[in-house]
Amino acid sequence: MTTTTTADWQQWQTSWDRQQEWYMPDREERFRVMTDAVEAVAGRTPLVLDLACGTGSISDRLLRRLPGARTVCVDIDPALLTIARGHFAGDERVAFAEADLTDPDWAERLPLASYDAVVTATALHWLDTEPLRRLYGTLAGLLREGGVFLNADHMYDASAPRLTAALSALLTERQERQRREGALDWADWWSRVADDPVLAEPAARRFALLGDPREPRPVGAKPDRPTATRWHLDTLLEQGFAEARQVWCSASDALVAALR
Repeated sequence: MTTTTTADWQQWQTSWDRQQEWYMPDREERFRVMTDAVEAVAGRTPLVLDLACGTGSISDRLLRRLPGARTVCVDIDPALLTIARGHFAGDERVAFAEADLTDPDWAERLPLASYDAVVTATALHWLDTEPLRRLYGTLAGLLREGGVFLNADHMYDASAPRLTAALSALLTERQERQRREGALDWADWWSRVADDPVLAEPAARRFALLGDPREPRPVGAKPDRPTATRWHLDTLLEQGFAEARQVWCSASDALVAALR
């Protein structure tokens, strides 16, 4: 029987990080600002909901920075959850839940009903406008009074298009060079997951549930998904948060924070 060691799970965690950093070289910076905000608002022993957790990248950074914290990691992806569970095996500070965030009743699958902070990164851009609006309202209900929600994702500022284009071109140039040097993109990484004897089965379930990342995306109507930072800030306020502001940004992404 094939078994995967702790070192193997760490290797998968690291390979996920490198693949994501190929798209977002400043990924660690947004995590640092996010963790700063959690500590500033909720102290050094917070209870945190890691929303659409993937392999648990945010929880990993958060728990290293705040060893007294506890996290609940929720996602729908069987393969990424398998890596996360393996990575955190034996760590009693981490709990898991499997849920579809587009299901209005997804929060009923969580082990706890109230949190000091909710964190998420590079995930909610997959949601259409109305499901995301509804999700923000649900999150307001899950946070304690004074709790904080942090979302780092693809959000665009149209105020300086030439500057944005120049920075985008620089990133593309770097990516092309890194690809020649062997960097993995999204499809390459998932190909390796599918070929792994331990992860092949959860990967097959992931492909059946969410689509196969190795295949080209179908051409069709553009999804109704919000991209402007202002939309997120306004919607968070509409859905019950008391304050909302941008706390970090790059040329293509932003981190917004909202206080309950």
